[in-house]
Amino acid sequence: MEKKKGGFTGSLGFVLSAAGSAVGVGNIWRFPYLAAQDGGGLFILVYLVLVLTFGFTLLTTDIALGRRTQKNALEAFGSIRPKWGFLGKLTFLVPALIMTYYTVIGGWITKYITVYMTGQGAAATQDGFFTSFISSPVSSVVFMLVFLAVTALVVFFGVEKGIERFSKVVMPGLLVLIIGVGAYTIMQSHTAADGTVRTGLDGLAVYLIPNFEGLTFGRFMKILLDAMSQLFFSLSVSMGIMITYGSYVDKDVNLSRSIGHIELFDTLVALLAGAMIVPAVYIFSGTEGMSSGPSLMFVSLPKVFQGMGPVGGIIALAFFIMLGFAAITSSVSILETLVANCMNIFKTSRKKMCLIIGGISAVAATVICMGYNVFYFELTLPNGSSAQLLDVVDYVSNSFLMPLISFLTCIFVGWVIKPKWIEEEMVASGHKFSRKGLYSFMIRFVAPVIMAILFFQSLGLVK
Repeated sequence: MEKKKGGFTGSLGFVLSAAGSAVGVGNIWRFPYLAAQDGGGLFILVYLVLVLTFGFTLLTTDIALGRRTQKNALEAFGSIRPKWGFLGKLTFLVPALIMTYYTVIGGWITKYITVYMTGQGAAATQDGFFTSFISSPVSSVVFMLVFLAVTALVVFFGVEKGIERFSKVVMPGLLVLIIGVGAYTIMQSHTAADGTVRTGLDGLAVYLIPNFEGLTFGRFMKILLDAMSQLFFSLSVSMGIMITYGSYVDKDVNLSRSIGHIELFDTLVALLAGAMIVPAVYIFSGTEGMSSGPSLMFVSLPKVFQGMGPVGGIIALAFFIMLGFAAITSSVSILETLVANCMNIFKTSRKKMCLIIGGISAVAATVICMGYNVFYFELTLPNGSSAQLLDVVDYVSNSFLMPLISFLTCIFVGWVIKPKWIEEEMVASGHKFSRKGLYSFMIRFVAPVIMAILFFQSLGLVK
């Protein structure tokens, strides 16, 4: 078959690019601390079940929608049912909002890479270092722009020369780095000030062995919702990215197998990242160290690396480079979705649109950076959490829009066009769709309920 212009060269390129989109900061940072605080192996067990059911359903829907319509998310829904075109517009809003702050976080990672590359790792362990950096109206913006420039450069060169080629190098390298650092960490031990000896293997046990102590129905529901939320955001579903990537896939690619590979790669990176980070924090900070939550990566981990002695700086540099790879692959997929949509809207070239969207993103991300200094404020969100500007945008995109879009997508596919529409695309290449029965049941009955619960939880209506 003749290769579609502007598409992936084959199944491997598609899988690695899509996995690159799915594997991001959430896998390496958010998954480990959620696993540690939500019962270790219990969280992992729940997460794995959700990967094979809930995650599979949403990922299949997005990719099959993209390939069958051969359109990006903005146009895909309306091309099937004009009255549902609004869903494409809602979907377009998500990557537009995420791009404004994801590059800011990418800038933070770039800063830490620079710190460890220049041998100034000790400074990163000082109290107030991270706060001082993000509060700077100049430094935080400069590093954000560096990260954004790299992202735009990859997208500028397109699918084959940019995204696919970049992913084929970065994704295997990312996996090797995680395994290498994780193996080193597990073999370490540390004696605390009170004489307690903690080892990496002890930390691995905390991470992997289910903890049922004090488990109630309410706590189990929290673990379930945390796992669903992590999976939802980790797989890049309901934000148009996988629909756009699906539109680039040739008709002879086995979608069912490719989706399984994406699920496997994304989950494997998250599990290995947890096996690397949880033992490291446990060795030097005990179980209390995992309670630092979102600040874990930029505040707690540098102190862990410092405690490792001379080799800690090398491990820290490898970790933040690895984290930078993960952040770049995700930000590339977000920018690609915006560029692909706008190329169709304005009928202009990729390179011109990449420059325009990149410029707009730079301005918007600068405003987000200023949320920690010039535009600083504190706001209580409907779910009860305190938020600054970045948190507000993250809440609107991830906690409000994404569950809503996913719920509407399930209604659209499950009850309007019916699951058979997706199933036909899954077997269009002549390959089997072995999980057809599961897909139909999930998209019609289970997934809509789950997404409704997540949506109402974000509004503070479900505790």
